[in-house]
Amino acid sequence: MKTEERPPLSERLASRLPPGLITALERARVFVTPALPYLPLALFGILGATLAYIVRLPCRTGGWNDQVSTYTNFCYTDIYPLYFDRQLATENPYFADVPFDKHVEYPVVLGEVMQAFSWLVRRLEPDHVAQAVRFYDITVIFLGISLVAGVVLMAVVAGRARRWDALWYALAPSVILAAYINWDLVAGALSMGMLLAWARKRQVLAGVLLGLAIATKFYPLMFVGALFLLTLRTARWRPFLVTMAATVGTWLVVNVPFMVLAWDGWRRFYVFSQERGVDWGSPWLYFQHKGWPVLGEADVSVLGTVSLAILCLGIAILTLAAPRRPRLAQICFLALAAFMMTNKVWSPQFVLWLVPFAVLARPNWKPIALWQLAEVWYFFAIWLYLLSQPPVSRDDLGIGDDTYFTAVWGRVITIAIMMAFVVRDILRPDRDVVRQADVDDQVGGVFDDAPDRFTLAASPR
Repeated sequence: MKTEERPPLSERLASRLPPGLITALERARVFVTPALPYLPLALFGILGATLAYIVRLPCRTGGWNDQVSTYTNFCYTDIYPLYFDRQLATENPYFADVPFDKHVEYPVVLGEVMQAFSWLVRRLEPDHVAQAVRFYDITVIFLGISLVAGVVLMAVVAGRARRWDALWYALAPSVILAAYINWDLVAGALSMGMLLAWARKRQVLAGVLLGLAIATKFYPLMFVGALFLLTLRTARWRPFLVTMAATVGTWLVVNVPFMVLAWDGWRRFYVFSQERGVDWGSPWLYFQHKGWPVLGEADVSVLGTVSLAILCLGIAILTLAAPRRPRLAQICFLALAAFMMTNKVWSPQFVLWLVPFAVLARPNWKPIALWQLAEVWYFFAIWLYLLSQPPVSRDDLGIGDDTYFTAVWGRVITIAIMMAFVVRDILRPDRDVVRQADVDDQVGGVFDDAPDRFTLAASPR
């Protein structure tokens, strides 16, 4: 007598579940299954965010009240002191009736993030000092989430074959050391989201995210030039114009209310950026320190603008004259690196801007590791140097000018080396490790495998 075969256990269990629950589980599986390969990277992002918090624990537990302790423990952050200095304990950062130089010197997205968190902590803590600590804690949680989001988005952008490249963004020493100095990780997550939206041909979403990124930190504006140059080469004008319309529209929606209702608070960032003199980290500071003719005496705003324009012209010629259309990440990296190297100020946290784009542009570990060593040395050098400067003036604890400027030039030289390798990969696409895997442009979107329509190359592709 034959035994009747029983259906598998999974089918028997499924038959007892309500149809609605089965449908919900099926829908969840559609979303969860593709995300599973990126879960380990999210966990590494959480690890990086946690390590960055631990780095600043000496300050979090009381060291902020003593500059010497802050610098010797290498745990400085803008988040805690700005709670007091920008009147966040009592005022709105844009509408406050305060002297012009006490308004928040950031674009409106960051200003309103600061406002929201300060509003929250004022309701949690009656004491201003305790409020500032809570303000730091809540801000760090938000920045940690931004880092994890940026890591996962970068992994998706890089593609399954290269998703582990995002480990650099999660655990690079410079990222851990600089993560919570300022609010830069917010713009990083928005920039990675913009790249992913562009790669998926979601032009409106890409424009919205780019507009928000520019309204958070100014540096994502450099990506507009990268998109324009590749559009010029491929003649894919409609996607570019749609993205730019969404970018401008989003930026206006976010900014216009503050321009109308709080003009002084809104323009503080732009006036500060224009009038700010040469500051820490910039190569121009070295020239001023040496007092070299022209370079040491000229208006740094003019020198920076002219030098950036020259580098951007070179990037444009390279983009249009390369034998094969460059990848979007390569041009974004070159444009952003040029902006940083010619800027009047180069703060330690600016490394957060460049890490994901450097890795996407050229995921070769040796030059990246060399650059990371330079960034780590600069991170320690700037705080040691500030120890020897007024008002601290502790020469017994700090370092001198010559030692500090070796760290400044270490960053410049190592980034220039990476730029040179990217340029070589553009001129010799067979040396590009991304394209060696039979990939044209993993973030190119409409540029991916697009034929050339305008080029300066001798033999158009």
